[in-house]
Amino acid sequence: MTQLPDKPLALRVIPMPADSNANGDIFGGWIMSQVDLAGSIPAVRRAKGRIATVAVNSFVFKQPVQIGDVVSFYATIKRVGRTSITVDVEVFSERNRGTTVVRVTEAELTYVAITTDGKPRELPADGETVLV
Repeated sequence: MTQLPDKPLALRVIPMPADSNANGDIFGGWIMSQVDLAGSIPAVRRAKGRIATVAVNSFVFKQPVQIGDVVSFYATIKRVGRTSITVDVEVFSERNRGTTVVRVTEAELTYVAITTDGKPRELPADGETVLV
């Protein structure tokens, strides 16, 4: 693969040496935290307010991420329930000065809309303004 997908980008970061293990690969936990951040972006927009991660439904590491890769996270809403939003996140690394693109991770996470005191709340209808 030599190009990134033609879809909305949620997050793009460059992992640094402090994010790597003894073999020089980026820690899986670092990738997981970035996936959670990327997935939360469309979830917060749809919820129009505060959310909490309630489940990591699936998480697959396909290739290692290397120091210096430009890592792009694409997050798409898959399902919307009464209080929950399920998001698919695809992660790609650009290597060799952008000449190579590798799919490195795929994940599905579920978020729930919450009130300021942390209780689940119903999602607003699309286009509805909410004060939380």
